[in-house]
Amino acid sequence: MAEEVVSYERRGRIAVVTMNRPEYRNAQNSAMTYALDDAFTRAVNDDEVGVIVLAGSGKHFSAGHDIGTPGRDVDQSFERRAVQWWDHVGASGGDNRFAREMEVYLGMCRRWRELPKPTIAMVQGACIAGGLMLAWVCDLIIASEDAFFADPVLRMGIPGVEYFAHPWVLGPRGAKEALFTGQRFDANRAYELGMLSKVVPRAELEERVFETAEQIATMPRFGLALAKKAVNQAEDLMGMRSGMDAAFGLHHLAHAHNAETSTDSLGGQDARSMREGGA
Repeated sequence: MAEEVVSYERRGRIAVVTMNRPEYRNAQNSAMTYALDDAFTRAVNDDEVGVIVLAGSGKHFSAGHDIGTPGRDVDQSFERRAVQWWDHVGASGGDNRFAREMEVYLGMCRRWRELPKPTIAMVQGACIAGGLMLAWVCDLIIASEDAFFADPVLRMGIPGVEYFAHPWVLGPRGAKEALFTGQRFDANRAYELGMLSKVVPRAELEERVFETAEQIATMPRFGLALAKKAVNQAEDLMGMRSGMDAAFGLHHLAHAHNAETSTDSLGGQDARSMREGGA
């Protein structure tokens, strides 16, 4: 596991998986994505682990996909376990983008949503775009009062991040408001929309997360796994998986349109322009 971008710790029955690029607000490059997959696999395979907590080091949970740090690695291959498509390196055009995003974004997130052990996202500060995807795959999200959320990728002409869970976690109108405006919404608004499990003072965040995790960890492991599967299947019966597939196609139509009509598949946007726009 790439220890420099993800750390792993056992605290009794709780595994703590922490994104560790605080200098870049835990922006997710592929190295981090594969390291997260390694860490989650380790937790699932450890019979002593009952609950997995996903955290971000520093002031922020995650600012989303890495679109501009020195560690951006879109042109690199990794030793892959969660193979959803062939390797994108060496492919061109839509094949390249589709292959990479099917693997490291949509595919990985779906894999993590189906982990048989309960997961809790511990969110502080920024949870933007790709950061939402990591929080949304978790079963519970506990956020501090200073947390804020946004999916601003419509500024790129792209209709939302790859793991398109928006209508299920925000409701249809909340999803449209978040997407159409691209603006931040705070933890209280996220709680009102049903996205968060709890909102707590920043100083109490870790304590409250572990309090909840320890309570869950006392429940029967197999019963927890079945309950999780039952709820996930109910979401899928409400159209979540097929809706996500449809949105992923629109996402890549937007990438292709940008590539033909602007300087790149991101519509000429970069990390700075996205921040200046309110992300």
